[in-house]
Amino acid sequence: QVQLVQSGGGLVQSGGSLRLSCAASGRTFSGYTMGWFRQAPGKEREFVAAISWSGSSTNYADSVKGRFTISRDNAKNTLYLQMNSLKPEDTAVYYCALSPYYSVRRSTRDYNYWGQGTQVTVSS
Repeated sequence: QVQLVQSGGGLVQSGGSLRLSCAASGRTFSGYTMGWFRQAPGKEREFVAAISWSGSSTNYADSVKGRFTISRDNAKNTLYLQMNSLKPEDTAVYYCALSPYYSVRRSTRDYNYWGQGTQVTVSS
């Protein structure tokens, strides 16, 4: 069994920055793709970013490219999402997730473990 525990998030003004963390336990963290997703009220959960097991490959949604950075520290079993230049449209509950696949994935269907979610609110 895998547990993903998220931290970070909160309220920030437009243009500000936040960093989300996701600590994994229960299995080997380093061999699997990890991702971040978000869900705004009344909308479906959407892909934000993903990173391969080695960290050498990343993928971003067009809406966050150039503003968000995904990274991981396999020694600490921790995934990060650095969010800069935040916009009101980034407001959502953010989820980290673990995929059993080695390659980077963008679909929620390819992830089988999820964090508890953390609220990010960007005020204008």
